[in-house]
Amino acid sequence: MQTDYGIRARVRGRAGPAVELSRVARTRLTWMDFYRRQRNAALTCRRFGLSRQTFYRWWRRYDSRDLTTLEDRSRRPHRRRQPTWTPELADRVLALRRQYPRWGKDKLAVLLARAGRRVSVSMVGRILTRLKQRGLLLEPPRAARTLSRLRWRRRPWAVRKPRHWRICQPGDLVQLDTLDLRPLPGVALKHFTARDVISRWDVVEAHRRATSLTAAAFLDTLAARMPFRVRALQVDGGSEFAAAFEQACQQRGLRLFVLPPRSPKLNGAVERAQRTHTEEFYEVTPCAWQIESLNRELREWERVYNTVRPHQALGYLTPQEFLLRSQRQGG
Repeated sequence: MQTDYGIRARVRGRAGPAVELSRVARTRLTWMDFYRRQRNAALTCRRFGLSRQTFYRWWRRYDSRDLTTLEDRSRRPHRRRQPTWTPELADRVLALRRQYPRWGKDKLAVLLARAGRRVSVSMVGRILTRLKQRGLLLEPPRAARTLSRLRWRRRPWAVRKPRHWRICQPGDLVQLDTLDLRPLPGVALKHFTARDVISRWDVVEAHRRATSLTAAAFLDTLAARMPFRVRALQVDGGSEFAAAFEQACQQRGLRLFVLPPRSPKLNGAVERAQRTHTEEFYEVTPCAWQIESLNRELREWERVYNTVRPHQALGYLTPQEFLLRSQRQGG
């Protein structure tokens, strides 16, 4: 019979019926036999490399008529702490998690506090664990997404970001990136994301193709939806961020910084945003893959992301709350 300790063996020729001991228990039985022959605890401990505390603990437990006393015992407490939350609170946590399937206990605790329910983060975590154990909460499946990577070319307007460029205020640097979406056979869309590195304010939009013209159109969306003036943009070397897009940046007087080849880590803020939008929107939302319907759903997700979702990097404020606090402190 297979156990956690290995193959069990039968021990015969002792008082009482034959028993099956695990490998660990048989090792402990060897200690006991050696000690009964030598009657010297110090010698036994040196022989088997034991501490006296360990040896005496097992010697006190050992019963030659019941060799199962050498087996490990369960350390589960006799009295377990019972849940202290109410069924109403558990239902509320379940409803919030179903509404935002990728949000963890920290963000859910913030949402509960906004609704007037002061609950510790650890309690929310225990509630989620209990809901999963009962089968009431199922994690949505993860799907693989591909981020596009294109090579660097020399640019007439875009430059490498200067070392002296200071990023202190919202709008000082906004990172842009595209996400390749292939949800169904024959369906290929491009998701554009812009993230302000200070406030974490995001603007998202989907297009049928990732060209310089669609990127320029997204630039109009970005200017309309960002609640502050944008001073500079940072992009990778993709062709969609050249030509018409680069010309549009120049006409608007926007500084345009382009990354070196194979260095997505320098665009880490928007790369992280792409993962968040993938996990918290595309993987859990039954999207309509027509571009107009999808953009309406993305606009609602953008509102949730910027005004409802707590951000750990912002001390669990939303980007909107962070901007309001910055304005009050600056004023």
